[in-house]
Amino acid sequence: MSTTHKATRSTNDTAETVGTMDWMAAQITMPYTLTPGRATGIFLAELAGRRLIGSRHGDEIIVPAQDYSGSTGEPASDFVEVPPVGTIQAFTTTADGTIALVLVDGSTVPFTHRLLGFEPGVMVVGSRVEAVWADEPTGGMLDLAGFGPLGAAESFEPRPDPAELAAPSERIDYTMTLDYRHAYGPYYGTLFDGIKDGRRIRGVRCSECRRLLLPPRAHCDVCFAPTAEWVDVEATGTVQASSVVHIEFIGQRLKPPYVYAEIVLDGTSTRLIHMVGGVDAEEARTAVAPGARVRAVWSDRHTGSLADIDHFELAPEETP
Repeated sequence: MSTTHKATRSTNDTAETVGTMDWMAAQITMPYTLTPGRATGIFLAELAGRRLIGSRHGDEIIVPAQDYSGSTGEPASDFVEVPPVGTIQAFTTTADGTIALVLVDGSTVPFTHRLLGFEPGVMVVGSRVEAVWADEPTGGMLDLAGFGPLGAAESFEPRPDPAELAAPSERIDYTMTLDYRHAYGPYYGTLFDGIKDGRRIRGVRCSECRRLLLPPRAHCDVCFAPTAEWVDVEATGTVQASSVVHIEFIGQRLKPPYVYAEIVLDGTSTRLIHMVGGVDAEEARTAVAPGARVRAVWSDRHTGSLADIDHFELAPEETP
């Protein structure tokens, strides 16, 4: 999984709680493998030949074909070819286009796909549509590009036992992308603004127990009193725990093996999790043990996040 982000600024700065970075526009991109199953695999494979295949479940005909009925749980008894023609049952329009529930002729369950080629204000519930096929099939759902206004395509009764069904698609490589906004609030906003523009790490002190909290927050997590005082924190600290990561997974900044550690920055009462660099995995078992002293190594990035600290390095000469 990979993540990218950018931040925006506010003009409502105050003397102490600056909070200029209000939100983060982020994107999560996650590649994965889809295994559609036999029935849907046949449906997808047949799209390359410009045929729509449904499955029969008692009195139901479901398009796209399914191994089991979602309403009755009944398995598919056979497959049918249905016409590339249907009726709009519902639709919604967004800035990215129009999505509709289309009931293909002969089927009993509508399915969701996009509408193409309609003039604004022309489409209504009940409009007749026909399949719009991709110019070049790629082996996925968008081989059926969508549905457009009914033209020359003709309807017919579902054809049982369609001849020479294609072998089902067994695996589809897919990428899911999610765009979202994450609101920082004044406490994380102040922290990230200081990191980005001044290479300042700032915590906040509890008004009652005087613990120094990093990341900063509105209330102490031990005595629940409100926090009151911003404090600059040195970028040096002590390892409380560490782990050598050997497993590779999507979204890693470093190729394994590498070292993650729980670090208590000097003067703070909470742990910061970050990477420790400049030490190999075998040496880290003893060198990055609890009690080891470390200091931050700043990167050339100015993203306004903890990623602006590239890593922590061992600093045995540092004293608390």
